[in-house]
Amino acid sequence: MSEELTLVPLHQRPELLEACAELLREEWGKSRASRLHTLQRSSDAFPACLLLLRSRCPTEAPTAQDDPCQLVGHVRLSRVAGRPRDLFVESVVVARALRGQGYGRQLMEATERWARAQGFICLHLTTHDKQHFYAHLGFVLGEPVQSVAFLSPAISAGVLQLFSAPPGTATTITTRPRVLSGPLSPLPPPAAPPPPPPPTVVWARGVLAESVGENLLETPHRDAKGLPIFWMKKDI
Repeated sequence: MSEELTLVPLHQRPELLEACAELLREEWGKSRASRLHTLQRSSDAFPACLLLLRSRCPTEAPTAQDDPCQLVGHVRLSRVAGRPRDLFVESVVVARALRGQGYGRQLMEATERWARAQGFICLHLTTHDKQHFYAHLGFVLGEPVQSVAFLSPAISAGVLQLFSAPPGTATTITTRPRVLSGPLSPLPPPAAPPPPPPPTVVWARGVLAESVGENLLETPHRDAKGLPIFWMKKDI
């Protein structure tokens, strides 16, 4: 049977709320009530939950066994602090019974088209073990960003910049100068800086990858549980 795939926002198809909650619960656990609470926040103002739906082609006659619409996969998009034209991708999942048939690629490609149609130019995501899959879709290693679940027009750009500042960024603090008495001893000459480390060259599935400290096999980043995590991005 030929099929037709469609990507639609969940808040435009509320009758699929229960099926989507079950899809996410099977993959990552959590209670049904918790999943429903999160999914009900989907809106055009973000975060937006997008559903990939499979249906029979209009040219084919329906049969008693055919469902009018089947939920194939889900993806959630949020805004990125300090980057008004970027989106953060998370909760990417395809129904277990449909995996291995190329639907993951089609879900991501449809998500890119949807985001581009809304005026966005870059997607960010994290993954623990699917970095090769995303690399085949055109994603490259990127830097950490701060996703924002709810973005109000009342939030100023300055506040967003605070959220998007990299960890360890020092803030400017004004203090009174300290006055020292007595003669100052001369400072020692500055030491010569060490030479930069050579780039790490590795082969990742037949592709030569060159980076300093990070590649598709290793990452310096860790999640909240201390597990290695890859940050990736793609210009769309």
